[in-house]
Amino acid sequence: MKELFFFVKKLHSYSGKILYFNLLGMTLMSLLEGIGLLFLIPMISMSNIVNIETRGTPLSGAIEALKNFPHSLGMPIILGIYVLLVIVQNILQRQITIRNTIIQHGFFRHLRIETYDALLHAKWDFFIKKRKSDIINTLTSEIATASAGTNSFLQFIASLIFTFIQIGMAFWLSANITIFVLISGLLLIFFSRKYLKRSMALGNKNYVSGKKYFAGITDQINGIKDIKSNTLEDSRMSWFRDVTQDMQNEQVEYAKLNTKSQLFYKSASAVLIAIFLLISMKLFHAQGGQLLLIIVIFSRLWPRVAGIQASMEQIAMRIPSYKAVIDIQSECKQAREFREEEARDIKPLSIRNAIECQNVFFRYNKSVSTYALQDINLYIPSNQMTAVVGRSGAGKSTLIDLLMGLNKPEEGQVLLDGEPLSSANLLSLRRAISYVPQDPFLFNESIRENLLIVEPNAREDQIWEALEFSSAAEFVKKLPAGLDTLIGDRGIRLSGGERQRLVLARAILRNPSILVLDEATSSLDTENEAKIQEALDRLKGRMTIIVIAHRLSTIKNADQVIVLEQGEIIQKGEFLQLAKEKRSMFSKLLRNQLEATL
Repeated sequence: MKELFFFVKKLHSYSGKILYFNLLGMTLMSLLEGIGLLFLIPMISMSNIVNIETRGTPLSGAIEALKNFPHSLGMPIILGIYVLLVIVQNILQRQITIRNTIIQHGFFRHLRIETYDALLHAKWDFFIKKRKSDIINTLTSEIATASAGTNSFLQFIASLIFTFIQIGMAFWLSANITIFVLISGLLLIFFSRKYLKRSMALGNKNYVSGKKYFAGITDQINGIKDIKSNTLEDSRMSWFRDVTQDMQNEQVEYAKLNTKSQLFYKSASAVLIAIFLLISMKLFHAQGGQLLLIIVIFSRLWPRVAGIQASMEQIAMRIPSYKAVIDIQSECKQAREFREEEARDIKPLSIRNAIECQNVFFRYNKSVSTYALQDINLYIPSNQMTAVVGRSGAGKSTLIDLLMGLNKPEEGQVLLDGEPLSSANLLSLRRAISYVPQDPFLFNESIRENLLIVEPNAREDQIWEALEFSSAAEFVKKLPAGLDTLIGDRGIRLSGGERQRLVLARAILRNPSILVLDEATSSLDTENEAKIQEALDRLKGRMTIIVIAHRLSTIKNADQVIVLEQGEIIQKGEFLQLAKEKRSMFSKLLRNQLEATL
């Protein structure tokens, strides 16, 4: 239950005094409800419909005093007080419900912001190790479930307060019978603890099923083109039916468990009330008025006791979600790169001389002996174009991640104008870099909004200048709405080449001093590749360009080419110089691509 206490502490730190005001309001509301119930006795007694003997009860004095009033005055006083109590109680109920809603949804938003902030500032290594669908599932489903637990917790507290108030009144009316009731209630809770264990087990099953469902849906939507192209609809529907059937079965199982526990409580309460009446008449010689008061109060009390049990079951079922949120927050905090306030006044770094790697070694898993990069010694001159080539798995993207500070070398160091790359200058480096990935990332918004995301204050002429540099201006001008054209999810309404040129334009609009392209032309046709190459040629001399190239024709004008093989640099030099080395890896890659185009 430590996860629950963790969330209670978070709820306390978030809500502050408002939570205590609500608890005070709940106490007052419960007290008014109890007093309202007590007023039923004098109303019934003074109505003469049923003659209730109230002697021997704590209310006898008050009722006798009211009987001394004229009937025409006594009854209206009682009714007026009763109506006033009900109105005040319901006004309080409304205010408390609104405040509880504010707490619940405010806490929900607080959890989302806190978790998302932790995610955004976590190191790249964290995202490499985590499955994307699990992160999204925690941000959406699990946080929502955990937040709903705050409502269950508030209901649990409200039930406890009401129960204690009613117990206090019951003690005032009859201590002997109340003690007997409390002992019976504790026995019921003891025997019903198995329901809590089963609720927790069901919560774990629901959590696992939810992760499986979300992961599968994410994968299938991402791969919907492959599914349709390969006619995999039937197999995917079969998977979907099986998963949703399991989820349905778990919900039905929880409903059965919940209704079984409520049946147990309500049946037991009816049996116990009957036993109380018999015992109180036989052993305690209770009077009719006293018995009626006990019945009235405990007929209200027992549903609250059952409500406490139901709230505990709901809380127990949500514990896996609490744990998921706690775990991801904890992992993100441990992997945090920097705090947001640290980034506000950081200026972009300007590389005057070069970026260097000195004796760099790196591996993703330290328990494995194989290195992804080993003994890397590299000099990247500023304002020149450096290309990194090699077969798949050679370590090209890993090298780029090290140069951008996404990963840290296990041995050796990355130098920026002779200064080691560290937490002190990491943000400054990131502010200087524009990154263009192989798979272009665009939002389901207009072209203008996709460009302004990196430079919100950019002028119209600056936008068009960036589009001209990336060879994208021509096709944007032909679109019906120009810059305000909506491009669909991930830019699906545009061709692959158009998407890639837009991403390049966005990178240029940021006015970086370092431009990194990670196989940005690998999926383009010859015409679009040529346009990207023209754009890169126009940018040479203005910024430091680092290109991972799958197509070697793209980098024929590079100032320097680095050839990687199994995590090591095996060749360095100019394009034509390396092409002349007939037996080299670069020549082999060049021949293979030339043969593939024939």
